[in-house]
Amino acid sequence: MVAAQCHAADDKLRSGLVASAVAKNTRRLVPLLGVAYFFNNLDRTSVGIAALQMNEAIGLSAAQLGWGAGILFFSYCLLEVPSNMMMYRFGARRWLARIMMTWGLAAAATAFAVGPYSFYAIRFLLGAFESAFFRRHMVHLHLVSGAIANSWFMAATPLSSLIGNPLSASLLGMDGVWRLAGWQWMFLIEGLPACVLCLVLLADTPDKAAWLTPREREALLDELAREEHDKVRKDLWAAMKDVRVVMLTGITLAFTISSYGIGIWLPLILKSHNLNNMQVGWLSAMPYFFVTIGMLLWARLVDRKGKKIYNLIAALMLGATGLLFSVMLTSLVPALTCMTLALIGTISARTVLYTIPQSFLTGPAAAGGIAFINSIGAFGAFVGPYMMGFLKDRTGSFETGMIGMAIILVFATGIAGSLRLLGTHNDDISVRTA
Repeated sequence: MVAAQCHAADDKLRSGLVASAVAKNTRRLVPLLGVAYFFNNLDRTSVGIAALQMNEAIGLSAAQLGWGAGILFFSYCLLEVPSNMMMYRFGARRWLARIMMTWGLAAAATAFAVGPYSFYAIRFLLGAFESAFFRRHMVHLHLVSGAIANSWFMAATPLSSLIGNPLSASLLGMDGVWRLAGWQWMFLIEGLPACVLCLVLLADTPDKAAWLTPREREALLDELAREEHDKVRKDLWAAMKDVRVVMLTGITLAFTISSYGIGIWLPLILKSHNLNNMQVGWLSAMPYFFVTIGMLLWARLVDRKGKKIYNLIAALMLGATGLLFSVMLTSLVPALTCMTLALIGTISARTVLYTIPQSFLTGPAAAGGIAFINSIGAFGAFVGPYMMGFLKDRTGSFETGMIGMAIILVFATGIAGSLRLLGTHNDDISVRTA
């Protein structure tokens, strides 16, 4: 009995230390990661606002804009896994600093594009330079608490448009200052902050986290080592061949096609309603106010109730429904409302999905598996903008592209439903292997 009581006391002490470490990690990591991810998304998507001036200035068609907006994600996907492996070789601090410095410089350099091919080249380099940035942040988020903390980090995606779109539109008003166009000022001013943020670095591993006490570091490392996963895939390539990883990758591809297809083209869709640039900036930001609230509330629901697969299905269905109704209701307010619902669905689906892989992957397999899901899935950010631009040039409207994205989300909903068959209770897909 004495031994049992001592063991219980040790467990209680260890649990208290782990809880303290997680709380400190949440306060330390989430704000830093969120700010960095905010600028990362801003540099990816502000091209939609820049296009209000840039397309005419350097002679871009709709398809060429879509190709250039999306080619960033082609190079990102191509180099995501190798960059992730290099991060393990050189350490997170050094590699993350390199990522942010070079991506900031490349984003700013977009200001000097003079035609389609220079635009493609700079966007390709931007994707290559920022590869592994998101995956490293997801590993850091494994050290904080639950879907809510994850959602606060993910909130940087809608916030980058909520704040960034009006900011970007206002920067277009600097047209002619020092003989630079407004869109050039926009890229310069929004790209360079990443170079400054690289100076605020994180610890490579939990045992080097200076903000934790030695006992907290020890307890957290012990907790991470004791995590139990069903049939843990410790081999990188085995993780990539896991059918659950493949299914999650397909779902990620689908909602990324839709979220970036809408996000990049929303300013030009609104411009077709005869609005000026500032009106476009503010109206294109409005959906992301509701997206941010909806995503955070959805994450809170998942944290409280669980049922991740059911929530993933619901989010994908909302995205598909919103896209279909945006085509049927063509006037400005109803169409914008439906696109807002579609964005709530697709971005919330992303938040829910990234809480799933760590239930059956760990260690290097978790790093490689998440990198694989993110890199292949992120290819949708190339497909979505280009598909919308290509179909716009062919049909003269955005409706065909919106219908195509809705159909893709319907297929993704079916895949998410199949994931439920791999578990037996509480949506824990790690219970049974495929």
